[in-house]
Amino acid sequence: MCGIVGFTGLKPAAPILLQGLKRLEYRGYDSAGIAVFKDHKISIKKSEGRLKTLCELIDNGNGMDSTAGIGHTRWATHGKPSDVNAHPHKSQNGKFAVVHNGIIENYAALKNMLIEHGYTFVSETDTEVVAHLLQFNDDGDMLSTISKTIRQLEGSYALGILNADLPGDVYAVRCASPLLVGVADEGNMIASDIPAILPLTRK
Repeated sequence: MCGIVGFTGLKPAAPILLQGLKRLEYRGYDSAGIAVFKDHKISIKKSEGRLKTLCELIDNGNGMDSTAGIGHTRWATHGKPSDVNAHPHKSQNGKFAVVHNGIIENYAALKNMLIEHGYTFVSETDTEVVAHLLQFNDDGDMLSTISKTIRQLEGSYALGILNADLPGDVYAVRCASPLLVGVADEGNMIASDIPAILPLTRK
């Protein structure tokens, strides 16, 4: 079972995301990654292996000043454990980033449709389909874009989503997979289980 965390608020997001992922290590995982906003783009850092590897790669999030982001620990279902298959995944144009817990049952059909429309896939995951679908359905309104996208999905999912054009915003949606929202004095969080957010939130 994968772990998801997300944060938006007044503090740098990366250290908070790493703390949340640390509290989800009990779920088991083979890779970890985070996505934050940087210079009007989405910056993704991820690695195969233990969370410690990711923390060392990004110096525990120090120097990453974005106050919003999403994080993920992955337990491989589609595609072997690797840096490429680790979450988050980006859309082809780099506008959207996605983390996902669950299984997209019709991902093969969606992937074939997207390939026919010129999309290129770099991973073996079902999650990359969601990222490209967001680009495919992008109509300039984020809630509408998400709504159109999830209507095409079959299976279970909890999603954390970033849009490079909306820095500071974190979007979340779920169907048959757990996802929580927590309210804190200095920001709000999402997570796939209570331990990730409990120390930082008040309800």
